[in-house]
Amino acid sequence: MNCEVDDFRALKAALETMCAALKADRVPENAVFDCKLVACELLSNALRYGGGSARFCAEKQDGEVVIRVRSANNLRPPEHVDCSSVEEERGRGLFLVDALAQSRTFSEEDGVCVIVRIIR
Repeated sequence: MNCEVDDFRALKAALETMCAALKADRVPENAVFDCKLVACELLSNALRYGGGSARFCAEKQDGEVVIRVRSANNLRPPEHVDCSSVEEERGRGLFLVDALAQSRTFSEEDGVCVIVRIIR
């Protein structure tokens, strides 16, 4: 499943499409939820900080769901993040992604691409 996301309406549609595809592929409901949360956080970050658009891909691979989010700019995500305090409005997205994902890496080819693997 591949799509282009350039606003929050497109983000919602992309998440719905991804969830439907994962359910059709018999991915367990709890893993579908984890994938939706992770993809939402990564795409929201790409829209806010990555140039206003992102390319998005989600696919099953050998017992995992691999999610790729490529943004238009070269803003490199930090390798390690700490959770912000509860009073902060921001700063928990990548922390949540890291908590739910088996791994989070990135590539700097054609902009930054964040690659997340979630066990299903």
